[in-house]
Amino acid sequence: MSRIIADLQASLRDSEAVAMLSGDGAILAVHDLAVLLNRAAFGRHIENAGEEKRQWFQLGPEEMFFLYHTLKCITVQSANKKQMGEAELWDLFTSTSEPFPEMYKAYQHLRLKNWVVKSGLQYGADFVAYRHHPALVHSEFAVIVVPEGEAFGGRCGRLQVWSDLLCALRASGSVAKTLLVLTISTKACDLTSSDCLCQLIVHERTITRWIPQQCRELRDNPSREEASTEKQEDTREGIVFSYWGVILSFTIISVLAYKLKF
Repeated sequence: MSRIIADLQASLRDSEAVAMLSGDGAILAVHDLAVLLNRAAFGRHIENAGEEKRQWFQLGPEEMFFLYHTLKCITVQSANKKQMGEAELWDLFTSTSEPFPEMYKAYQHLRLKNWVVKSGLQYGADFVAYRHHPALVHSEFAVIVVPEGEAFGGRCGRLQVWSDLLCALRASGSVAKTLLVLTISTKACDLTSSDCLCQLIVHERTITRWIPQQCRELRDNPSREEASTEKQEDTREGIVFSYWGVILSFTIISVLAYKLKF
């Protein structure tokens, strides 16, 4: 995936791609780059009738800002064709979505680790993370972002109640996904500027339910490694026993031979 992202980054820079703000995201028009965008799993392709040369992709706010801020491979224009700067985009997204700083930090964190990140709303999560392209594999993680620190104000109470955590575990487990909690923490920073991103720290925690039945099965049926270790120990004990048996036999034979001789 890292190679695909690098190819996409270079191609978008060479083509001087421009994204136009639309709603809470942006629309990206590209020439001959639809395949790369699909392979990198960015955006959603929009069917456009009557225009074959250009392909349109709907980008979410995190996707668009990642291409603009982290990969630096696109420019962004407003609806009236005005080119937007980083500060203007940050102000726009934080004004329309208060938790945008921690959401983007989580998205950036996973994308830089070569995970494919998509919306997780249908699974009761913030994101879902795929190891490869979504067309090839199912997502492995249901991701919930939890801010932590005074800078986030009242948004810090997420998953602090056991019922919330159990609901999230049930929801992720019912769709065969592991719950991944990304805690975004900071001591003090100004969230009104994108400069805060370098001060935000991401902590990863995977949470699973303890199922007694499975634990009993694991105890009754040892793993291959445990079985192999036990077998090696038995073999070692057998070798030691055989070694001392040979020595004892040799000693007895020597004593008998000595007595017969004299």
